[in-house]
Amino acid sequence: MTVDETERWPPPIESAAYFVVSEALTNVLKYARASAATIRVMPRNEVLVVEVTDNGRGGAQPTHSSGLGGLRDRVEALDGTFVLESPMGAGTRIHARLPLAIET
Repeated sequence: MTVDETERWPPPIESAAYFVVSEALTNVLKYARASAATIRVMPRNEVLVVEVTDNGRGGAQPTHSSGLGGLRDRVEALDGTFVLESPMGAGTRIHARLPLAIET
């Protein structure tokens, strides 16, 4: 796990980042059959980038009734972006960008 800074971010952003990491790791453990996962949390140009990757089987889908769909909704509700890359047989990458300049 890599976290570039130890400063506190706005509570809604910290909460969303926590849920992105938590749900992604839950999926790694339950479905991915991965042997490794990487977590990166990096503030970049007024955005908090949260990225979770694994070397599992891939094939994850963010349906509305899934945890990944809920993550997408949570991130987008904060005017962030959520990208899921999960080709079959090639692992999964979740990349969320959360704006740091929000009203708290």
